[in-house]
Amino acid sequence: MTYGKIPDDVIEAVRRHHDIVDTVSKYVHLSKNGKYMKGLCPFHSEKTPSFTVTPELQIFHCYGCGKTGNVIRFVEEIESYTFPEAVRELAEQAGIPVTWANPDGAKPTAADADRNAILEAHELTAKFYHYLLNNTQYGTEAKEYLRGRGFGDKLINQFMIGYAPTQWDTLSNFLSARKYDPSLMEKGGLLSAKSDGSGYVDRFRGRIMFPIWDRDGKVTAFAGRIIGEGQPKYLNSPETMLFTKSRTIYNLHHARPAIRKSKQVVLFEGYMDVIKSWSAGVKNGIATMGTALTEEHCTILARQAEEIVVCYDGDDAGQAAAMKSIPMLEGAGLRVMVSMLPKGKDPDEYITEYGPDAYLREVIDQPATTTKFKLIYSRKNHILLKEEGRKNYLLEAAGIVAELDSAIEREVYLQELSREFNFPLEVLKQDCHIKHQELQKKKPGRDNNDNSWNNGRNENRRRSGPPVLLPAYTYVERRLLHVMMRDRDVALSVHDKLGDAFNIEDHAALAAYLYAFYAQGYDPDAGRFIASLQDERLERTAAAILMMDGDFPFDDAILEADIQDIIKVPKFREIDRKKEEMMQAERAGDHLLAAQMLSEIITLERQLKGTT
Repeated sequence: MTYGKIPDDVIEAVRRHHDIVDTVSKYVHLSKNGKYMKGLCPFHSEKTPSFTVTPELQIFHCYGCGKTGNVIRFVEEIESYTFPEAVRELAEQAGIPVTWANPDGAKPTAADADRNAILEAHELTAKFYHYLLNNTQYGTEAKEYLRGRGFGDKLINQFMIGYAPTQWDTLSNFLSARKYDPSLMEKGGLLSAKSDGSGYVDRFRGRIMFPIWDRDGKVTAFAGRIIGEGQPKYLNSPETMLFTKSRTIYNLHHARPAIRKSKQVVLFEGYMDVIKSWSAGVKNGIATMGTALTEEHCTILARQAEEIVVCYDGDDAGQAAAMKSIPMLEGAGLRVMVSMLPKGKDPDEYITEYGPDAYLREVIDQPATTTKFKLIYSRKNHILLKEEGRKNYLLEAAGIVAELDSAIEREVYLQELSREFNFPLEVLKQDCHIKHQELQKKKPGRDNNDNSWNNGRNENRRRSGPPVLLPAYTYVERRLLHVMMRDRDVALSVHDKLGDAFNIEDHAALAAYLYAFYAQGYDPDAGRFIASLQDERLERTAAAILMMDGDFPFDDAILEADIQDIIKVPKFREIDRKKEEMMQAERAGDHLLAAQMLSEIITLERQLKGTT
């Protein structure tokens, strides 16, 4: 969609309506820490909380990955929105009219018009298919099939399930009668061009239709399941400007409230499992669409939850897919568990045979750890009745257990293996220890690898090392900017006496932006000022400065002393440079040049004394 310029008063109203602590708390568990709120960063994997929210300033800042900003920026980052999308979302939540999109006189681009038409057609098509299923003879067989699978009317309506008749042109005629361009509908994945080029036919025919929604709850694609025999059994929409399989997560918009509340998500293989599990009480279930789990899926899920339960089919293909998903999900920072279904069963079949209560109690609420699952999966590849099979399994099992960081957990699993196979525990422990040591040597630093301080294993190392000392003027400039961002009068005084003559480039830039901010008539407002910078590096610097301890004393005398300290820095640098030149002249035997340098040094030093 094309957006007009969003009025400043709207952005300000949105910011003021949404308290940043309330908004962030929907995604991050925050704990009070003095005047700050702290939690684990939702934007990168970490063990030690480095994500800080300052209620007073209405900003967030992560000392690990550097993400920073106000409530609008947080929603941008967490939901992967553009700035206009984030403002629009927050405005709608606050009941603020969205009047800036396509304002009077502003025409949408051709791409916007196509996108809107395809989106409207998908919404209309979902309602059309749903109507055909519930209210016409076309849907009779499909309705009976669904009821036989345990899909009642409430579930059918909740998920807008529909039916595409077997005729070639039912949807084509429906959309054409409503003036939708058939060639555009083909681009949108609803129709298919005839091979002879004479027109278009319905892409989906003779299938039960399941709408696929985007994160905002808008229909962007369909999945169709054939009734009875036939191939392909499942048919999804092709990728379009609305639908990208590698980023689409089925049912996420329905499941998001339950996921946020529990911090847990259940990952299924397909939409049928999601819907049937929903009917059994699993409100945090989702699935990928017609594609294997991708890194993009994992990143999206890690922003929504802390723990994921993988509930794939109990057949060999499902278990192999679960094994493949574990390292990807763990790599995204999620705690992974695996639900164990009987061999050959999928969630839909288990619920039908044993009932919802047994499903929740024995499958969803009792998942196995990834280590337990890996051990069970490994057993299937070895013939344990033979000595060679038992030996190979124990070797493989020791390697699996060696991946665990906790010595206690390793001990528990090794004891189980020792008892089950009547094998000496000490031998297992020795082999496991060797493998564990090898893995530790190969293992990169955890959490944020570029910031080893943010790593539980490195805490002692961090505390025992000497702190990094910055030049004194760095702290002086940061302290001065800290006060300037909170006090307009101090900023105006610094403008008159110092201007942008800060010694650190980013500090000089921040000062210049701050002078301009106040010149526009704004009062001190950290969130608004940071948003005005539109430069991630400066935003991070400003947030870090604002979050310094502001309880240090400050008055006119300190202000004057700080300005003088900043002004002196170039002269000290010049003195150091001339001393180096004097030493080089002396080493070269050029005593005349050395004397000249000494004279200039003395003059500069006198000038410095005169400013004290």
